[in-house]
Amino acid sequence: MLRALLPLGLLFFTGALYGVNIVPKEYHGSVQFIQQIELNANFDGVDFSEISGLTYNSRDKKLYMVSDEGKLFEFYANFTKDSLELRPITAHYLKRKSGKRLKKRKRDSEDIALDKKGDLYIAFEGKPKISLFRKDGRKIKNIPLPKQLKNATLRSKNKSLESLTFHPKYGFITALEYPPKENPREVQTIYSTSGRVWHIKLDPIKKNAITAIEVMDDGNLLLLERAFLGYFEGYVITLRKIYINSCKIDPCKSKKILQMRSSNGWRLENFEGLARVGKGRYLLISDDNQNPFQRTLLLYIQIDKE
Repeated sequence: MLRALLPLGLLFFTGALYGVNIVPKEYHGSVQFIQQIELNANFDGVDFSEISGLTYNSRDKKLYMVSDEGKLFEFYANFTKDSLELRPITAHYLKRKSGKRLKKRKRDSEDIALDKKGDLYIAFEGKPKISLFRKDGRKIKNIPLPKQLKNATLRSKNKSLESLTFHPKYGFITALEYPPKENPREVQTIYSTSGRVWHIKLDPIKKNAITAIEVMDDGNLLLLERAFLGYFEGYVITLRKIYINSCKIDPCKSKKILQMRSSNGWRLENFEGLARVGKGRYLLISDDNQNPFQRTLLLYIQIDKE
């Protein structure tokens, strides 16, 4: 079911906030699009662009976003049944322990997650790395990666970690953007810091990649997948549920929740971020690639209970 766009009525920073509709008229799926917004702004003098990940702390209503340029953005965010409210708090460049900004070649921050204490962790592309940061953007330490991930052979140096989430049972969960070389191209591996590993089979779509992972209400996983097929065919964006709680076979059972194709009338962008913000409720955000012809889109959705 598709809900109509609602009046925004949101507080925001210097710039612009627009209601959009990316959904084709003929859509009748089970995912409800509660609100769809285009963000276009500067944040306290820090350019708000290339958003690659986000995470939400429901206890203090803080929404954190990270860009793949090594920037951290903090918002107050309140989610109601029919709308959302955003207010900016602060923005920081990610910094080394010394307080100096991360070196350019080490700024490729791709996703962000909070642990059960509310501490903030960021996953980096390039050499796989997950690091603990303070809320002011200063690095505290790297955390140990599981052996299987450390030993994985990347398809290229820019095909590393894009996703990160925290699971109360398995610890941090992540995946490489593309399968390691030792896997067939359609078989992906999901890694946890507790040592558990799951294999999943993705659709055989050219350049299909995992860009975000989130823990669902029932403890299973929701994957955000993205494939860019070129300027004429556009994007394929997929939300897929992975049943890790009952996974006794290889690959694990999965279910396609939603698949959106530019070629089928969806007005898509490069969706890279996913966060659970309430029971059955999620945010998706796109990376504008610092391209004036692309947009930063924020989608507030409801996934019906199975």
